[in-house]
Amino acid sequence: MTGVNSWNKICRLCGRIVVAVGIFSLGSLFLLPILILVSGSVTDAYEWRERLLPLLMNTGGRIGWSWIPDYPTGEHFRRLLLYSPEFMKLFWNSVGMVLVILLGQLAVGVPAAWAFAAFEFRGRRVLFFLYMALLLLPFQVTQLSQYLILKDMALLDTRLAVILPAVFSTFPVFLIYRSFEGIPAELLESARVDGAGELRIFLQIGFPLAKGGILAAFVLSFLENWNRMEEPLAFIRDKSLWPLSLYLPEISIEQAGFAACASLITLTLSLFVFALFRDSLEQGIIAGAVKG
Repeated sequence: MTGVNSWNKICRLCGRIVVAVGIFSLGSLFLLPILILVSGSVTDAYEWRERLLPLLMNTGGRIGWSWIPDYPTGEHFRRLLLYSPEFMKLFWNSVGMVLVILLGQLAVGVPAAWAFAAFEFRGRRVLFFLYMALLLLPFQVTQLSQYLILKDMALLDTRLAVILPAVFSTFPVFLIYRSFEGIPAELLESARVDGAGELRIFLQIGFPLAKGGILAAFVLSFLENWNRMEEPLAFIRDKSLWPLSLYLPEISIEQAGFAACASLITLTLSLFVFALFRDSLEQGIIAGAVKG
């Protein structure tokens, strides 16, 4: 019996080692592009040319890569942050767009989710089904209709062409609805019997109890809109109005390190927001899934 128990322990230990190795391998694979950006952002043009010339110039031959540059440089960061006003312009374009979108979703998406979860009205199920159908449609399907509507509203080539469709996105409504739906109906009815108005119920009961799902929805919305590319390309021709996600200098062997530096800085804010709200994001998603 002791031998069987020892064998089971060995098998469990081996299984854990295999799982750990698998997770580490996948994690390393996913981190590889980020590590290349970090290394490439401090690699000067000479080393880029020396190591990756066959790849970037399509000249044939073997390529190489060094994770630690022979002569690290901060020139790309200095040039980008101090001598690239177009980068800073697009950075603040992104910040402004994302903030307005999140505020708009707070004003539109949260009340819409509360209405679906807390009230019974005619056509509720049909309307919610349409919301979910829109959630499944990719941008390529709705691009033409959005373009025609924005054109009629004279919003093409403005920031509102990107902001307004994002404000009325169905994705945050769905996530927040799942959190509101988990609030016991008896609690809401009890509050109504006690004389609380609907606004008070929403602010003092609904919003606090669903704050995890609301925060999770807003973190995911931030990440989506910070990296938004298709809508600005389709609806904005003035490059001075573009978001940072569309900033990419002309790629050449001399510009490769500069491009890596720009990509790394663009990524940094997303990683910071994710790290700051990681626990809330996980708890909100799990709570929504369990309550649903």
